[in-house]
Amino acid sequence: MTTTVQELARNPVQPVTDAPMKRHQGYRRRERIYQWLFLVPAVAYLALFFGYPVVKNVLMSFQDYSTSTFYTGEAPWVGFANYATVISSSLFSTAMINTALFTAGSIAGQFILGLGLAVFFKRRFPLNGILRSLLLLPWLLPLIVSSAVWRWILDKDGGALNNFLESLGIISTGIPWLTSTSLALAAVMAVNIWIGIPFNVTVLYGGLQDIPDELYEAASLDGATGWKAFRHVTWPMLRPVVSVVLVLGVVYTLKVLDIILGLTNGGPANSTQTIATQSYALSFQNFKFGEGAAMGNILVLISLVFAVLYLRANRRAVDE
Repeated sequence: MTTTVQELARNPVQPVTDAPMKRHQGYRRRERIYQWLFLVPAVAYLALFFGYPVVKNVLMSFQDYSTSTFYTGEAPWVGFANYATVISSSLFSTAMINTALFTAGSIAGQFILGLGLAVFFKRRFPLNGILRSLLLLPWLLPLIVSSAVWRWILDKDGGALNNFLESLGIISTGIPWLTSTSLALAAVMAVNIWIGIPFNVTVLYGGLQDIPDELYEAASLDGATGWKAFRHVTWPMLRPVVSVVLVLGVVYTLKVLDIILGLTNGGPANSTQTIATQSYALSFQNFKFGEGAAMGNILVLISLVFAVLYLRANRRAVDE
């Protein structure tokens, strides 16, 4: 007992202080400041190049915005008049139908062909990597270049496709792929499918690579091979990736503009006119910026509605 008292006298207990706690709080405060500093550039970029254009486009859709506005700096507020004008237009129903057909056909073609190629390239064979690299070329080419090349291929008189079909004796005269009101939309759709296949193959192939081989081995023991293995193993495991591919594909296809302008410019007789091309024509050909903004906002609203409905339906299916 005496020894313990003497030791305590020689080594008195240091009073407990909150210095470590203060240092910890200071460290966390500095860490939070650094996090915000890293976040500020991204937020500024989104606000400047995404937020401002969206807000400006919404405001323009409620104004009588024209070429004179650029000089006067004042655009009268017209409310929903621009929306009423574009919706009551004779071209609106045509553009809506063409947009629906173009989107549905493009997504179906891109996804089916992309999934088939992704499953094919999952197998190991010589030149697999080289062929997959070459498959990316349509995706890497500038769209205006792709449209120019395909415009030459599909030309009625000197197009490569018609010349090839004539040489085989399949046709006797050139087919007006881009100048026929019954064929133009299908031709543009086919070109868009060609452009979108690499994206589908790349994403779906990555999803297939993440499926463990052990699942296929276990399924084979139960007799699930070939189509059964795809149905009961591949498809359920690939469903989240499929959701991403379809949503991004629809959103991208709805706003396709340059391919249609490069091939047909919305013609012939508005047979390839979509909401995107109509919005462009109103804004930059007719210089009715308010009506063009209204049409663009309708396109954005359609994209948002589809994305929300599809994601909710897919989440409900996954939960079940």
